[in-house]
Amino acid sequence: MRHQPLRLLILGGSSEATALARALAGKSDVAPILSLAGRTLTPLLPPIPHRIGGFGGIDGLVDYLRHNRIDAMIDATHPFAARMSAHAAAASGLSGIPLATFTRRPWRPEPTDRWTTVTSLDEAALSLGSTQKRVFVTSGRLGLAAFLAAPQHHYLIRTIDPPAPADVPPDNRVILARGPFPVDQEINLLRAERIDVLVTKNSGGAASFDKLLAARALALPVILIAPPSRESGLVLHDLAAVLAWIEAQRGTP
Repeated sequence: MRHQPLRLLILGGSSEATALARALAGKSDVAPILSLAGRTLTPLLPPIPHRIGGFGGIDGLVDYLRHNRIDAMIDATHPFAARMSAHAAAASGLSGIPLATFTRRPWRPEPTDRWTTVTSLDEAALSLGSTQKRVFVTSGRLGLAAFLAAPQHHYLIRTIDPPAPADVPPDNRVILARGPFPVDQEINLLRAERIDVLVTKNSGGAASFDKLLAARALALPVILIAPPSRESGLVLHDLAAVLAWIEAQRGTP
């Protein structure tokens, strides 16, 4: 049985990471640190020790794990943070430090939903077609340049941080806001802006599903960008299972 607190690195960037940080705050048998990539300019800071910034690739992450005597690692990055997840899997293999992934199940359509699944923002832009549309984009500020290839549409863009002016199509309106947004509010926005189609990432989870419920209520088409496949390994979808895994690591000397 381990007598020292378990030194746990949480790779964050998701609501799951935030929930885990809150669950571990104040515990004496786990010493967690949450790592944020720094892509959000105004991140919600956790109630546990944290760091912001990259590691310098796989080798840098391995060095960090060893230098800080990390005992276990949780990949709770955003479902679209494919590079960081790949680095975590590689670093775990090189260092021998156990890794578990804590992520959301992707959204699944109901029979009446008008969803089109694509694999990238570039494909999403092409899927809008040539006829002028009013498009609601909630895929984040990074990657918006993909829609420069379809400048004929009007874009309502909602992000937490301002996008780079060079990345947004010419006919646009930007809303800076941090969710969650109640479904009634989403329905009112879609109606007021006369939206024809919603474009978003299939990030899963409950926190941002209301926009899809709003689109369902209004029978609007949705273009969903599919998440990248995760590296193989242990994938957990609920907090209780993650806490049980952490407890199991505490029993490892």
